Amino acid sequence: MISHKDNSVLIRSMIKSDVGNFVTAFAEQNWEKASELFHNYFNQQEKNERAVIIAEVNNAVAGYVTLLPNTEVGPFSSKNIPEIVDLNVLIKFQNKGIGNKMMDVAERLAKEKSNFVSLAVGLHYGYGSAQRMYVKRGYIPDGSGVWYKGEQLEQYAKCENDDDLVLYFLKDFKTKD
Repeated sequence: MISHKDNSVLIRSMIKSDVGNFVTAFAEQNWEKASELFHNYFNQQEKNERAVIIAEVNNAVAGYVTLLPNTEVGPFSSKNIPEIVDLNVLIKFQNKGIGNKMMDVAERLAKEKSNFVSLAVGLHYGYGSAQRMYVKRGYIPDGSGVWYKGEQLEQYAKCENDDDLVLYFLKDFKTKD
């Protein structure tokens, strides 16, 4: 069980009741998140296929991030590099350092298995805060260019500026932040 307590923020592993709590919380802010997503995350956590890190504030879910033990797609696939996936902080809890606290835990877990951790971040403006946070935390673009729907985009290829248009980053734990 992951656990970290800092002031009013508790960082812990996902529990089954988080599924409904997240579906409700995201619906309240008009973001559609299917319960299947959270059921899958919980089941994968139970099988040790994914770590699911939850932020809780005053007994309410505030955000989550997941960590895969190995990158499944992109430039780091099949290289035994953990990947941080799907960081979300509910709107009412944003700009309070919660994303960074969850990242601290995800990175600590990744460091137990590898000298590196990877992630992909979307390119549209909705990902602006995440893009800035990752760079400030020492993540560097890998140099493979833009990826779309799990495939590296060729120069001048057509794509859509949606959640599947991403840039991959890598953090080397051996270098100083």
